[in-house]
Amino acid sequence: MFPGLPPSKLYRRHSHLTAPSQNRAVTEPSLSATESFPETSLPSPYRALFASPGTRAFSTAGFLGRMPLSMMGIGVVTMISQLTGRYGLAGALSATIALAAAVAGPQVSRLVDRYGQRRVLRPATLVSLTAAAVLLPAAHHGWPDWVLFVACVGIGCVPSLGAMVRSRWAALYRGTPRLHTAYSFESVVDEVCFIFGPIISIGLSTAWFPEAGPLLAACFLATGVFWLTSQRATEPEPHPREHKGGGTALRSRGLRVLVGTFAATGAIFGAIDVVTVAFAEEEGHKAAASLVLALYAAGSCTAAMIFGLLRFTGPPERRWLLGVCTMAVSMIPLLLVGNLLFLAAALFVAGLSIAPTMITTMSLIEEHVPRTQLTEGMTWVSTGLAVGVALGSSAGGWVIDASGARAGYGVPAVAGAVAVAVGFLGYRRLKRPDPRRGGTVEQHTHGERQDERPEQHMA
Repeated sequence: MFPGLPPSKLYRRHSHLTAPSQNRAVTEPSLSATESFPETSLPSPYRALFASPGTRAFSTAGFLGRMPLSMMGIGVVTMISQLTGRYGLAGALSATIALAAAVAGPQVSRLVDRYGQRRVLRPATLVSLTAAAVLLPAAHHGWPDWVLFVACVGIGCVPSLGAMVRSRWAALYRGTPRLHTAYSFESVVDEVCFIFGPIISIGLSTAWFPEAGPLLAACFLATGVFWLTSQRATEPEPHPREHKGGGTALRSRGLRVLVGTFAATGAIFGAIDVVTVAFAEEEGHKAAASLVLALYAAGSCTAAMIFGLLRFTGPPERRWLLGVCTMAVSMIPLLLVGNLLFLAAALFVAGLSIAPTMITTMSLIEEHVPRTQLTEGMTWVSTGLAVGVALGSSAGGWVIDASGARAGYGVPAVAGAVAVAVGFLGYRRLKRPDPRRGGTVEQHTHGERQDERPEQHMA
């Protein structure tokens, strides 16, 4: 799996609807607004999320815009391997997209925080779409390899739609229990993308024509971004040069702990993907790997739905550290796998710890990054995760070549231990929130957080 997590800002006034200011308390929706949703459609906390005007539209747009995250890389691999038979080139191009996104993503999000979603996302998306428009004919007609690599660098300028949508939820529900539910819902959306995106991309490229998967991914990106940025009423306010001295959100010591931990967590995901495919092939059922990995994502999706219905008190960093430790411990049974059935069950259980940890991370980012840099902060965590995925998949492949698939599951076990070590070493930093934060769903009740408004202690 290749998660992409995370938000942004900008608000415009409409004559009939004013976007909620991040400094104003969020008013509860009227009964009539809530009644517009069928009682049987979603559990009550999730149904209440969509009582505010515009929430369904920006959430749907964000879902479409996030599909390329799980479709483009694997689509390029499928396309190039079918057209040329060069798997080495296919993998290198996919890695180029991932690394370009890791470099460009935080910079795009930093500009979004400063100038707003509409002014930044549309030009960035046009760069990515133009690069895709070069890549497809270049691959089809056998243009020089350097053209393919340049195009893949441009595709990596794709913005982090998960971060943009989460920032809209944060602007609407900051300081209320609904923000916790919103982050849980977005984790469900992430997992749905990573369950179905690769299947759609690979299926189209193999059953229709090689370029079909990347082409559909580009269409999803264009539709999602331009639809999302057309919704001005829910766009968070930009903060041009509000923070003294500027600088990157990565200056936050707490954020560096989160990014470092999630780089190790990403190595877990990357290694599991590669090793599971190899293990299934050794067992003589390579095609079953996609189903087994889908169960891994399904475990996380199930946990996200349940986690969003719960309400917590106390420091979120304790739950975060517990989640990191649980993820690490859940890697141990993988060292004992003997068949695909046992592996599927073990991965489903392991997946149950992913979404709660991710959701709590979003709350911690709000505490350790100034409100004016929230989108950038969330994107840095996604970047750490992406870099970890690349490292984990490479390490997993090396161990498989040297010692076989069963030994390969030692890579996620080691990565989990590294994540726990980073988490424990940085735990004290997570207990000191940034004084410029905007308030989170889950506020501490001790010492330095006693001065928060009463409604911010609700979750």
